[in-house]
Amino acid sequence: MKENECEHFNIKVGTSIKERRLDKYLHGRFTDFSRVMLQKQIAAGSVKVNGKVAKSSLKLSPGDKIDMILPELPSEKIEAEDIPLNVIYEDKDIIIINKQADIIVHPARGNRHGTLVNALVFYSDELSTGLGEFRPGIVHRLDRNTTGVMVVTKNDIAQWKIAKQFENRETKKTYLAIVHGKLDLDADCIDAPLGVHPKMREKYAVRPETGKESRTVYKVLEEFRGFSFLELAPKTGRTHQLRVHLSHIKHPIVADDMYGGKFVYPWQLQDKQQSIQEPLLKRVALHAHTLEFRHPTTEKMVKFEVPLPEDIQNLLSALRKYRSVSSVKKRKI
Repeated sequence: MKENECEHFNIKVGTSIKERRLDKYLHGRFTDFSRVMLQKQIAAGSVKVNGKVAKSSLKLSPGDKIDMILPELPSEKIEAEDIPLNVIYEDKDIIIINKQADIIVHPARGNRHGTLVNALVFYSDELSTGLGEFRPGIVHRLDRNTTGVMVVTKNDIAQWKIAKQFENRETKKTYLAIVHGKLDLDADCIDAPLGVHPKMREKYAVRPETGKESRTVYKVLEEFRGFSFLELAPKTGRTHQLRVHLSHIKHPIVADDMYGGKFVYPWQLQDKQQSIQEPLLKRVALHAHTLEFRHPTTEKMVKFEVPLPEDIQNLLSALRKYRSVSSVKKRKI
């Protein structure tokens, strides 16, 4: 493939090929491309068979002529970048980090640099293959502006064992969040299926008919006038699950403007007139607090905990100072 451009291919199906699906055939011919990626190219109309736009399920016959366009292959090299990492534990199998805010976990189209993976490649020469392209060491993800505990694997056996625990819902995770409003119950389970938003593809939404099972258990740790401090335990692992679920029950996370959260300013908490000030928190008030799983070598349960980052702690301190409710029982974190 030529760099920075697409390439045109003309292929004649051989005599030994009978009744093979188009996507499977192309995957066999172009092994550097994933089958999913090839299916996307077919769906986009980039592949014609005998002069007609084809579907992935089309069964090929000997002598069929395939006319197709493929984009450049993504570079397989991940550039190591000296980005600070907060490593709280490490052994021969795993690295436990306290992820900072404003960093994407792994490179993707349009975000090749400045990611957690770029930092990990610089930090360690020992990382597992990862789950997918450009994801060495990565077993699970946190959103760009979610802070907190993450596990990274240093070999493929550790990756497989821990990934299976995530898949089988054997890991235990808790998050801390500051949300708008006072919840009706001190604790409850939000059970609402989630799927891609019907109109905005970058968002997710509750989809009762087509969504996947999604459950979040919450517990109120502290209440304030107009706000609540919650502990969250996701029982499933859907994209944006906690953010969507809390928005769904009308208590969006503070500063989560994608799902209805508002920025909070000092003058608001102090019940003063509006003035020009910086918000107390400039990103989603969500933090991955604890992570518990079975160690891939010792087979013993291990638990890692990281405290609230300074920015969320500052907001919590301001709420305690200006919006405290004396009658509410507080649970210490």
